[in-house]
Amino acid sequence: MAWSEKLKLNKRLIQSLTEAGFTTPKDIQLKTLSRINGGQDVIAVGPEGSGKTSTYILAVLNRFRYSADGVPKVLILVPDKESVIRVIDQFELLNKNKSILIVGLYAAIGTETQMNALADGSDIVVATPDRARAIYLKLGLNLNKIEMFVVDDAELIVKQGLQLPTAELANSITKAQRLVFTEVVHEKLYKMINPFMKMPALVEVDEAGQPKFDTHPQVLYHVPNFGTKLNLMNLFMQDEELFTKMVVFVNTRPTAEKLYKSLQNRLNNKVALYKSWFFELQGFSDIEEFKGSDSVRLLIAVNNDAESIKLEDIPFLIHFELPDDKEIFIGRIINQYPDKKDETMAITFSTDIELATIKKIEQVIGAKIPLAELPDELHIEKERKRTEQKPVDPESSTGDAFHQKKASNSKTYNLGAGKKAKLTNKKKHS
Repeated sequence: MAWSEKLKLNKRLIQSLTEAGFTTPKDIQLKTLSRINGGQDVIAVGPEGSGKTSTYILAVLNRFRYSADGVPKVLILVPDKESVIRVIDQFELLNKNKSILIVGLYAAIGTETQMNALADGSDIVVATPDRARAIYLKLGLNLNKIEMFVVDDAELIVKQGLQLPTAELANSITKAQRLVFTEVVHEKLYKMINPFMKMPALVEVDEAGQPKFDTHPQVLYHVPNFGTKLNLMNLFMQDEELFTKMVVFVNTRPTAEKLYKSLQNRLNNKVALYKSWFFELQGFSDIEEFKGSDSVRLLIAVNNDAESIKLEDIPFLIHFELPDDKEIFIGRIINQYPDKKDETMAITFSTDIELATIKKIEQVIGAKIPLAELPDELHIEKERKRTEQKPVDPESSTGDAFHQKKASNSKTYNLGAGKKAKLTNKKKHS
């Protein structure tokens, strides 16, 4: 489909698209541009590379009408300096109206230079939320004539803890169209944007496509916080019949120690660390020692230290936290021996903040990770401030995480009846 057929872009913009090599619109542009052109608030959800940024740039340039007052009409918020520069570069690639003034605001030495640039005149401002708010509070950023307010990479803005300046800027704009572009939507994101969005249209595109790898069976548990992850891990450990051997991956040594101490005190030395860094903490330096242990069922490994572990014949691989490099995760879940009868199951725990990484992984492997329902007996920890987040006290003998199982829910982990039976019948590792 040519750009001009349905999207009603002006001829100059179509020429710019053609010269830049954009021959046909992407799915997200087909689904959102007509809504944006009609003035509707939009939440657009799509994976990396789906065309989210170019979508709102096209919308801005297609509707923009230059005025000589030098007061910004468009405010675009992005997570960091690199994003500011990238967005401005893409504007310059597609914009043939050189009278349009674009100013970038991001962390630098002082604010004077950027405030001077705004004072000289600006039509479009691309900024990080914290820098835009700082200059706004110094009366250097005029929001009185903003017609379009855009939040790009909104999931990263939430991840970086920039919700407050984003919301304050949005609420300081009296009347404007509001657009949010993100890779994933979740509760924390909605908490930020709901107060300033007006009956938005939710548009989602998914480019996962066909499976690209033969992977182990997978399941995803979406939980609100660290404490609930810990409670879920404790439930798994209570089921000695099913969860015979597990390798659990975390990102840092402090997290590994918290998990170790919380589990170890309750489970009679059934937990160990991979390549323990303290003499008093039980550990194995070789994965084969763990596989051959009659007593230890769970081995905790730090992602950066565990790339070379041979994970064959481990019934359960559990990502308590996702590694920074998604390729490490993908390497673990690929089934190297698909003809073997004893399968390994890969289980992932994810909070809202980690869902964006899950989406990137799904895009690479070409398949969705099935979402499991949380067990009824799982205690959901309340949200706490970051400085106050702690796991359940390992010294407590009657913590909320360890309610007696209901008979109707005993040993049900939403793995599917057939899969559970297959896993239960595995030979215990000795």
